[in-house]
Amino acid sequence: MRDTNLRSIVKGVSWRFFGSIDTFLLSWFIFDNVKHAGSIAAMELMTKIFLYFLHERLWNVIKLGRYNEGKVAHWRSFVKGISWRLVGSVDSTILSWFVTGKWVGAFKLGFSEIITKIILFYFHERIWVMIKWGRVYEAEKKEEGIVFSTKAS
Repeated sequence: MRDTNLRSIVKGVSWRFFGSIDTFLLSWFIFDNVKHAGSIAAMELMTKIFLYFLHERLWNVIKLGRYNEGKVAHWRSFVKGISWRLVGSVDSTILSWFVTGKWVGAFKLGFSEIITKIILFYFHERIWVMIKWGRVYEAEKKEEGIVFSTKAS
């Protein structure tokens, strides 16, 4: 089983919608400045969609936790959430420091997102596990040296 590039893009955009709302609210709370919060959330639209796409493509190569029946283990979603959050928190910290010039606030944002976004990401992943669109299932069967593949999308 693997995901198409288009599925990865759509997942990235859908995740960014929820992630940007979370970033905006946390930034507003931490920096007490709606303009800074809006700037940070807007900049993340560019950086995080690109970074998320790369993250999805990397995880598409990793087969652990994926099963032939199209099932995805819960622990895989959780580990993907942690790995994405590391990338995302570094990005948020750098962007918020760039916008505000405040390192302490930038680190507060990066660390607070670890909690909120791992939880949100886990539920986002579990919803996408139920969506079959853009998923390619491959079952290989060898008969007399010939490989047959069945694919459905």
